This record gives sequence, structure tokens and C-alpha cells, in this order.
Amino acid sequence: MEKKGFLFILPALVGTFLFIIIPIFCSFGLSFTEWDLLNEIHFVGLSNYKSVFTEPEFLQILINTVVYAVSTTVFAVLIPLFVASIINNKIKGSEFFKTIYFLPFITPAVVIAIVWAWIFDPNIGLVNTLFHTHYTWLFSTKLAMPILIFVSVWKLIGYNVVLFLTGFSTIDKSVYEASKIDGATAFQTFFDITVPLLKPTIYFVTTVTAISSFQIFDLIYVMTQGGPNDSTNVIVYSIYKYAFEYFDIGKSCALAYILFAIIFILVIFQKKFAK
Repeated sequence: MEKKGFLFILPALVGTFLFIIIPIFCSFGLSFTEWDLLNEIHFVGLSNYKSVFTEPEFLQILINTVVYAVSTTVFAVLIPLFVASIINNKIKGSEFFKTIYFLPFITPAVVIAIVWAWIFDPNIGLVNTLFHTHYTWLFSTKLAMPILIFVSVWKLIGYNVVLFLTGFSTIDKSVYEASKIDGATAFQTFFDITVPLLKPTIYFVTTVTAISSFQIFDLIYVMTQGGPNDSTNVIVYSIYKYAFEYFDIGKSCALAYILFAIIFILVIFQKKFAK
């Protein structure tokens, strides 16, 4: 029986080893090399890491990434928490609202990016047409990043609402009944009962949302291409540019492991904070 069980999981193990484990070690090794996909690989030590940290645009890219990730995480946690608390009260049509909120999450990100890029198009966009303006939304250094954050939060709300509703289902209803008997207001009940009992779910949703936000690529690739003037350029998009526009595979891998270090520190911090 044990051998048969092992045979069932063998394809998954082989796939994981070939397409995840080996590429991880190979990319780490490539981060110490100079390679343009065509010529021979040359070992350069820590030069790629030094080059990334000393480039003038790296600080701007790092700030963009942190601003995007933090802003998206905050709004994509607080808004779904509020929405889930309302739906959890079994309001009329709650099942319908659950479906509507979840639709953006199951829609491919590229499709969402194309639709929102059209909505904010300066010439034929829905926003400018409705309000009779000619504002260049995605071409503005001040508005491009907030628009990306808005679209990302809009896409994540449904998934996070479902996660919070799962957390709500674990809370004993008698706790809420006791709070009503004690005369607690809705505000007091939410912050003194709901939030403390939902802490594990809140920590989980926050971590997952933050990690996915640091890995943003598709929306930026379709909607802004990192512009204007690198105002929406983030680490993952820079990894793509180094690899497939500049053909600097070593520097691309080095930047990927810098991002890995940031996410790893974030996860460690979350685990300590959650205790």
C-alpha cells in the first residue's frame, strides 16, 4: 500500500523537482554570473548584486514596490473585513453579493488590466467620456500608481471577503448573543470580540495579500509598462526588463533573490507578530 501511495504522488514530486527545485538552484547560481542567453556564462561573483544596489533607479523601484504593496495590503484587508462583517449578518441578498464580489478574482488579471486601461484611456476611455474631460490618467506620474492600487484592491476584495467569511464561521454565535445581553454596541462588539477572534485569519490574509502585492507584474505590464518616468516600475517588472529587454540574466536573477529576501523577512516578521 505504501509503494502504491508513493507511485500516486511520484508525478507531482518529479514535476516539483524538475520545474521548481532545479530552477531555484540554477537561478541562484546564475545570479553570480554574466550571461546574455547567447554567449558563454562568466562568473562575476557579487558584481550583479552590487550593480543593482548602486543603480540610481533602484531606490525609486524599491520605494514604488513598497508603496504599492503596503497600500494594496492595507485597503485589500480592511475593505474586505468590513464587507465580510456586513455579509455575515445574513443581510438580504448576501449570497448574490458573495458571487459578485468574487467575480473579479476569478477573471484573468490581463483581461482586467485591458478593461481598466480602456476605462482610463485619455482618448476613448469611459471616465473621460462620462465626465467630458481629457485627463491623461495612466500617463500621469501622480495618478498612475493610485489607479494601479485601486484596480488591485478591486480585484482582491472578493477573495479576501471569502477568507474572512470562513473566519467568521468559526466564531461561536453565543459570543455575540452574550455581548448583546451585556449591552455592547456594534462598534464595541466588532473591535472587542470580532477582531480578536479573527486575528489568525487577519494575519493570514495580510501575509498572503502582501506577498502577492510584492509580486505584481501583469497589471503593470499591460496598463503602464512601468511608466510614466518609472513612477510605476516595481521589482518584478524590473526583473522582466533585465531578462527579456536587456538580456542581463545574471542581474535579473540577482534582483529576483533580493525580492525573495524581502518577502522572506516579511514572512518571518508576520510569524513573530502573530504569536
